[in-house]
Amino acid sequence: MSCVEQGDAGKFLKSFLEDFPNPLGTEDPLPISPLSRKVSMQEVKGESLDLGLRLLSARSAPSWLGAAMCNAAVTELLKDDLSPHYCPKDPEPQPEDEQEVVLLQSEPLQRLFINKLREVCLAWQKQLPSPGSSSSRTHSCSVHAIRNTRRKMEDRHIILKDFNQLLGLQDGEYYAVFDGHGGVDAATYAATHLHIVLSQQEALKSDAATAFKSSFTQTDDMFKIKAKRERLRSGSTGVAALLTSDRLTVSWLGDSQAMLVRQGEPVTLMEPHKPEREDEKKRIEDLGGCIAFIGCWRVNGTYAVSRAIGEQSRKPNQKTRLLSSYKYDVVHIHIEKTSVNMLLIGMLSDQHVLVQR
Repeated sequence: MSCVEQGDAGKFLKSFLEDFPNPLGTEDPLPISPLSRKVSMQEVKGESLDLGLRLLSARSAPSWLGAAMCNAAVTELLKDDLSPHYCPKDPEPQPEDEQEVVLLQSEPLQRLFINKLREVCLAWQKQLPSPGSSSSRTHSCSVHAIRNTRRKMEDRHIILKDFNQLLGLQDGEYYAVFDGHGGVDAATYAATHLHIVLSQQEALKSDAATAFKSSFTQTDDMFKIKAKRERLRSGSTGVAALLTSDRLTVSWLGDSQAMLVRQGEPVTLMEPHKPEREDEKKRIEDLGGCIAFIGCWRVNGTYAVSRAIGEQSRKPNQKTRLLSSYKYDVVHIHIEKTSVNMLLIGMLSDQHVLVQR
């Protein structure tokens, strides 16, 4: 760690403890709103890390320090007995074919998480850990977002240059864009949880492609439970990239796209899933659906995307999933350290992330 990094970290820790001189009490308001009022145990880590990163970023925490603090705090949070924060059980009986989901109240849970952040600050004032290696500091990254004619922005992006620090991994940066439709819930959910699920895959170190496929499927299954519970009907296409020192892995579903520019020349990475694509058209027709042109090619004359996270009303069961989210495509490519590369993610959505190295 350089003297500058150490000095910046020390200043931030001192500033944070000045803002939070005492632990938050049960009646103290949260300094930043959580994404959800209720969360399942599967969602605790993603929701807590999201809140922590927003809280620390708003206070100008060094990127590596904010990620490391959140990782340390959520690790301690998950060691605690969280049963005092369980929501009262629903008096209505659950259908026999549905597994009961234990829900936790978000506000008291996040108070506890912020108190864990405060404890980390106190400990690190005495002994600051090393930030570790991070090649991401040599990369520049920019974001462009536009709402167009929609009433609200329905797309979400996430940039985690310190993906390794945040989730305790060896190497990697994570970038993703989620193009929402019918509301922002599915895009927000994917932006909050997909990278968490990805980091928990045993195959990630040896087979990132398999890890990505499992992560998209699991994230969609998690959102399906939330959508049914909260009567959400939104969906989202998405494209996510994991960048290590020598390899780029890109996974996508729907018409979200990514493009690599190497030494000034475009490199085709993917073929987006569109209803008019011959294999997509055949898959949908084999399931009893149809493709119709109404301004653009649409599934059953309604949706302009053929694959998406969410859209539960369009996925009544495994056999008739016209908007299929269980099959994702993945590509990985070797990155030469000596070449100049630019990665553009989310080109057809209203949000784009540009990474240059």
